Amino acid sequence: MKVYLGVDVGSVSTNIAVVDAAGTVLDTVYLRTHGRPVAAIQQALRQTRERNPALAVAGVGTTGSGRHLAGVVLGADSVKNEITAHAVAAMHIVPDVRTVLEIGGQDSKIIIIRDGVVTDFAMNTVCAAGTGSFLDQQAARLGIPIEEFGRRALEGASPVRVAGRCAVFAESDMIHKQQTGHRIADILSGLCQALVRNYLNNIGKGKPIDSPVVFQGGVAANAGMRRAFEETLGCPVVVPDHYGVMGAVGAALLAREQVDGGPTAFRGFDLVDYRFRTAGFECDGCPNICEVVEIKLDEQVIARWGDRCGKWTNSVQKPSRK
Repeated sequence: MKVYLGVDVGSVSTNIAVVDAAGTVLDTVYLRTHGRPVAAIQQALRQTRERNPALAVAGVGTTGSGRHLAGVVLGADSVKNEITAHAVAAMHIVPDVRTVLEIGGQDSKIIIIRDGVVTDFAMNTVCAAGTGSFLDQQAARLGIPIEEFGRRALEGASPVRVAGRCAVFAESDMIHKQQTGHRIADILSGLCQALVRNYLNNIGKGKPIDSPVVFQGGVAANAGMRRAFEETLGCPVVVPDHYGVMGAVGAALLAREQVDGGPTAFRGFDLVDYRFRTAGFECDGCPNICEVVEIKLDEQVIARWGDRCGKWTNSVQKPSRK
């Protein structure tokens, strides 16, 4: 079966989505990156091959903060930013979507879509309050498995008012509420409401948030956050089946569009056994003193970047398509 792979390499997780020619998601893999993106890519690809030994990869797309590195390692046909990938995936699932709310492990973003075109977007650049890592931290502090966070938040009948504009203040306020005797469920419910207010005030500020609204990213698993968004926005919020890997789904769809039946540059599943190594050096060819990063496969340089003039970047031969 011919399929397209989408690979989303982020600061917290590395995800793979396997999509067929019709755009149906056949399989997904979610792994923690643990600061080792190349190893995470190889491990995720190994799992994909073991679960789907008969796949014939017709194209590969990458996205996420590590998309360029992933593109070099995999031999990607398409390398796109997260905004594009998440928008494409959302429109594939909900064709008339007008607003995409995406909250991941370390960042949050909002995407405004009108008539199938992204007209505006924003990402958090200052504070991690409301992201998956912050929720993980608070769940661990309260001794609650993160998988139960949303369910416990839904049990809150009288949500308390939590200061959610800052991660530090939010934690301090939660501790104060605990010490004054409020129920944990009410605190969790109040925290969800506070984080939604923070998201809408800082990221969605001034943007028209119209229905249909799609909520994706790892935090979409939190039923408390979904309810808080629905109550605040006054409209239903759609959570796709593959909410946690929508970036990878979008990357796969973009690869399908890019290849369009032609050859692929994918290195093949054997790359799970390849030895990749990263190194860097300073170029003293001009006063810029650029820090150049290079990626080696065995001892052969397969990519360089970081130079402003392109001297080192353009000196590397691109992988051939087959």
